[in-house]
Amino acid sequence: MANKTSRRERIKKGIRKNLAGSVERPRLSVFRSNKGIYAQIIDDLNGKTLVSASSNAKDFAASGTKIEQSKAVGKLVAEKAVAAGISKVVFDRNGYLYHGRVKSLAEGAREGGLDF
Repeated sequence: MANKTSRRERIKKGIRKNLAGSVERPRLSVFRSNKGIYAQIIDDLNGKTLVSASSNAKDFAASGTKIEQSKAVGKLVAEKAVAAGISKVVFDRNGYLYHGRVKSLAEGAREGGLDF
């Protein structure tokens, strides 16, 4: 039986086969670790990260549960994206289930003004 990481990598490959960020709709990629959650908006054609936010950044001040922090990271990345002129994105859950912290980040990003 495969471990969690290899299972997630297999799922991730299937997702990324059909999903790519363009200039018009960049990719909102989520990474979840045990300590924090990270979000990047990526233009895959040029290979550039346009906007990023994380719960471990120095400018991040939200506290509370990990789910509350995830929602705050989603709002923060959405605010940065709107300031950079990005309003539409493609959501890349990166092999994680759309549940818990990943779902919370997506809801926060939608509240912040991003359209998936």
